[in-house]
Amino acid sequence: MPVATPDQYAAMLDRAKTNGFAYPAFNVSSSQTINAVLQGLTEAGSDGIIQVTTGGADYFAGHTVKNRAAGALAMAAFATEVAKNYPITVALHTDHCPKDALAGFVEPLIAASEAEVTAGRNPIFQSHMWDGSAVPLDENLAIAKDLLPRMKAINAILEVEIGVVGGEEDGVSHDINEHLYTTLDDAIATVEALGLGEQGRYMTALTFGNVHGVYAPGNVKLKPELLGEIQAGLQKRFGTAALPLDLVFHGGSGSSDEEIATAVRNGVVKMNIDTDTQYAFSRSIADSVLKNYDGFLKVDGGVGNKKIYDPRSWGKIAETAMAARVVQATQQLGSAGHSAG
Repeated sequence: MPVATPDQYAAMLDRAKTNGFAYPAFNVSSSQTINAVLQGLTEAGSDGIIQVTTGGADYFAGHTVKNRAAGALAMAAFATEVAKNYPITVALHTDHCPKDALAGFVEPLIAASEAEVTAGRNPIFQSHMWDGSAVPLDENLAIAKDLLPRMKAINAILEVEIGVVGGEEDGVSHDINEHLYTTLDDAIATVEALGLGEQGRYMTALTFGNVHGVYAPGNVKLKPELLGEIQAGLQKRFGTAALPLDLVFHGGSGSSDEEIATAVRNGVVKMNIDTDTQYAFSRSIADSVLKNYDGFLKVDGGVGNKKIYDPRSWGKIAETAMAARVVQATQQLGSAGHSAG
């Protein structure tokens, strides 16, 4: 199916919230990882989200060039074309964009979509994330408030982070401490600044102990029940229906099925997945090399085995291994079998 239109993307998120599941959002950095996501979503019968970080976009552009806006546009063009061959629907998103990257990443991408919309077409990306977790909350919300009207004008969705996700992803790094937990006051300030949809639709990454990367059990204390407490507090404060915010789960590697399920029950409609799929892909390559060492290398004057070292050979295996992890994510989040086609 073609990449989701803005209306289809909004309907996807509404459907997830109404039916109590969430969409996996997979970070990609190559055509192979895009294909792996599409393969896995198809096998699971799930729609989903494909997203790229600043570092991933740098890589798409060519690692010696590092033109992240051009890389993101290249990623979107490839994904848009190949997605037509699959019976599921995907949306395109840009992940973590800190303040110092706005001018070279999200802002030119919004401008590119503005040109598309002016020409009568859809935006290139259906949503963008502004990551203001490294600046004071007032500044975070002021920048979000400036971006939101532009996003609304192109019928795209803004994602904001309120609180701090620990660990490191693409140069955005935070300590693991008490700041990993968003407060109700933080969420109230967010709604007061950005509204509840009337100024433009947005998703909110509230933090409840999340950490990017891999962590040992017990090292981080996730409190997904905090999301429910904040949603209830907002409902009472603003007189809304239940679960007024569309929430995003960052830093979920190593989370238990129950922690994920609790987060989804409390309004999470999107969960980012990166570390686990990176590992599934790379682990498969390591396995191929170690089991076929003589085939990969010219050993003792030999010539190797082209059928083994041909990147298409081990690449197909790696894509399938990553696709299996994609399927697992859809099962954990409940999106498997819910594709709208």
